[in-house]
Amino acid sequence: MSDPKRYTVTAALPYANGPVHIGHLAGCYLPADIYVRYLRQRGKDVKFICGSDEHGVAIIMKAKAEGVTPQEIVDKYNGIMQSAFAEFGISFDIYSRTSKKIHHDTASDFFLKLYEKGCFEEKETEQYYDPEADQFLADRYIEGTCPNCGFESAYGDQCESCGTSLNPTELKDPRSKLSGAKPILKKTKHWFLPLDHLSGKIKNYIQQHKDWKPNVYGQCMSWLEDGAGLQARSMTRDLDWGIKVPLKDAEGKVLYVWFDAPIGYISATKELMGDDWEKYWKDEDTSLVHFIGKDNIVFHAIIFPAMLMEHGDFILADQVPANEFLNLEGQKISTSRNWAVWLHEYLRDFEGKQDALRYALCAAAPETKDNDFTWKDFQTRNNSELVGIFGNFVNRVLVLMQKYYDGKVPTAHNLTEVDKEVLKAVQEAPAKIGSSLDKYKFREALASYISLARTGNKYLADEEPWKKVKTDAERTETIMYVAVQVCAQLAQLGEPFMPFSSSKLREWLQLDLMTWEDCAIQEFLPTGETVLRGELLFEKIEDEAVEAQLGKLEATKESNKPKPQAPALKEEISFDDFMKIDIRTGTILEAEKVKKADKLLQLRVDIGVEQRTIVSGIAEHFKPEDIIGKQVSVLANLAPRKIRGVESKGMILMAEDADGKLVFASPSQNIENGSIVR
Repeated sequence: MSDPKRYTVTAALPYANGPVHIGHLAGCYLPADIYVRYLRQRGKDVKFICGSDEHGVAIIMKAKAEGVTPQEIVDKYNGIMQSAFAEFGISFDIYSRTSKKIHHDTASDFFLKLYEKGCFEEKETEQYYDPEADQFLADRYIEGTCPNCGFESAYGDQCESCGTSLNPTELKDPRSKLSGAKPILKKTKHWFLPLDHLSGKIKNYIQQHKDWKPNVYGQCMSWLEDGAGLQARSMTRDLDWGIKVPLKDAEGKVLYVWFDAPIGYISATKELMGDDWEKYWKDEDTSLVHFIGKDNIVFHAIIFPAMLMEHGDFILADQVPANEFLNLEGQKISTSRNWAVWLHEYLRDFEGKQDALRYALCAAAPETKDNDFTWKDFQTRNNSELVGIFGNFVNRVLVLMQKYYDGKVPTAHNLTEVDKEVLKAVQEAPAKIGSSLDKYKFREALASYISLARTGNKYLADEEPWKKVKTDAERTETIMYVAVQVCAQLAQLGEPFMPFSSSKLREWLQLDLMTWEDCAIQEFLPTGETVLRGELLFEKIEDEAVEAQLGKLEATKESNKPKPQAPALKEEISFDDFMKIDIRTGTILEAEKVKKADKLLQLRVDIGVEQRTIVSGIAEHFKPEDIIGKQVSVLANLAPRKIRGVESKGMILMAEDADGKLVFASPSQNIENGSIVR
C-alpha cells in the first residue's frame, strides 16, 4: 500500500503474569513507539493499540505459584506494566485489558461468526489429562523434550529454544507441570480451525509480502513448507479461566488464548474509537502493522490472518516487522530465572534516564539476528555518544549563545563551503532518517540521527568560535548561526527516538514540534530569535551505578545455581549397632603435617580419659597452628590403624559444605573433654 489513509499499529499484548523487561522493549514496544511517533509527526492518522493479555495458562500458573486468584495476578501486573510503559514514553493511544467485558463480547461474537459460517471442525480427540490433578492439561501445563531440537523443557504448544510450533502429543517424555505426573490421553471435544484446508489462501497471502523482513518471511515460508504447521488447530481449551465458549454444549471450556488475544487489538480499538472503530479494521485504505517478537511470528502472520480470512470482514496485516531476541550479558533473558532487566526497576534505579535506555536499546536492537545488551555497552553509549557528543555539542552552543549574544540568534554572513555542507546535512536529515524508518530499519535511522549530532559537534570543534570571537566577530556569528540550526533539527527529529530529551531541547530553543516534511529546511531559528540557557541535556552514568546492576545479576546467577543434593543415606543400622558408637568431646593439643603426605595432619587430642594420636585428612583445609586448642568431636572406639607409619586411634568428625570445604562437627560451646556425644 503506497500511501494509506490511516494506520492501525499494534504491539504484542504482553502476558499479565510478570513485569516488562528490556527484551520485550527491544523486541516490539520500542520500535513500535518510534514508528508511531514518526507517523504522527508526518501528520498521519494512526492508532497505536495494545493491552494486557490476561487469559491463558501462564496466568493460572503464576496465580498458583503466588497462592492468589488469577484476577489478583492480572490486576497486579497490568498496573505495573501500564505504569512502566507510560513512564518510559511508550505512547499507546490505548492500553486495554482482555478481561474487560468489551473484549469478552468481541471475542465471543467473533467465535460465533466463524461457528455460524461453518468454519470450525468439531472433533472428539484424545488430550493429555493429569490423573493426579484430575484435570485436562492445557498446552502450557505440559512440558517435555522437543522433537525438533531436543530441548528438554519445551511447552506443549511451542519450543522456546528453537521456536517450533508444537502439539502436546509431539513432545517426547511429556510431564504435567501441575503434579509432575506422566499425563494420560483422555477423550474431550473441541472446535478446530482447519488451517490445512486454508493452505492455499495462507500461502498466497504470505507470498504477496516478500517485502517483509527476511526473518519474518523466511520463518513463515519454512513453517508452511514443513508440512507440520498447517494442521487443524483447536481454538478451545478445557480450563476455568478465560472467555467461555459461547455454545450450549461447551461447559467447562474457554477460547484458546491465541484465538482470544489478537482479537484484543480489535476490542481495544472499539473501546478507543466507539462507533468509528471499523475504518481502522475494515477499510482497505488502512494499513495494519503488527509489531511483535520472534516467538509470535507464526501467530500474527499465519494463524491470526487465517482467522480474519475466515471471518471475512477484516483487512489483513501489511507488515509484521518482528525482531529477534535480545540477550543479557551473553545469556538468554529468562523471566523464570530472573535473568532480566525489568523496566519498572530500571526507571527506579535510573530516574529521569528513559532516553538513555531508549537510545541503547534502539542502537542494539536485534532486527535481523539475536543481539546482546550489556551494562558496560549501555554506559559507554550514554557517556560517549549522548553525553560526550550530542550533549556536549548542545551545551556548548547554548552556553556560547548566552555568553556572546544574550541568547539572540546572530546573523549569518558569508557562508563557507563547510557551513553549506553542514546546513545541507540539516536539510537532508529528514529524508535520510525517514527512509530508514519507512523500511523499519530503526538502528540505521538512529545512526543517521546521531550522525547529525556528530556533524554539529565536529563543526563546532573545528571552527572554534571561542577563539575566533576575539579576532573575527562576523565569522563567529555565522558559526553560531549554523550551529544553532543543527541543534534545532536535532530537537525536531529526535522526537521518535528520545522524546524526553527532544522535548526539553525544543523548550530551550523555544520551538514547537514541526511536521517531519516541514523539517526539510536549513533555517529553524531566524536571526533575532531567542534561545534559553538550558541545562545539561544528558548526565553521565557512573561506574558505581553499573556495578550495582552487575551485582544484582551476579546475585541472580548465584541463586540460580543448582542446589547441591546431600549424599544418599546409607543403609539402616539397628539401635544396638548405634549404641556401640562412642563419640567424645576432645581438644587438639598439638598438630603437625605428616611427612610426604599433603592431605594429612598428625594430631594430639585430649579426650578426657586419655590423650591420643589421631591422623586426619584435613591438611588442605586447615593450617596446624590454626587448630591448636580447637574443641572437636572424636569417634573414640574406632579400631586403631596405621596411616603412613603413624598409628591413629580414633577419628575427628567433620562436615562438608556445599563448596566442598570441611568444617569441624564440634560442640556449639566448650564443654569438658570426654563428654559423651549422644
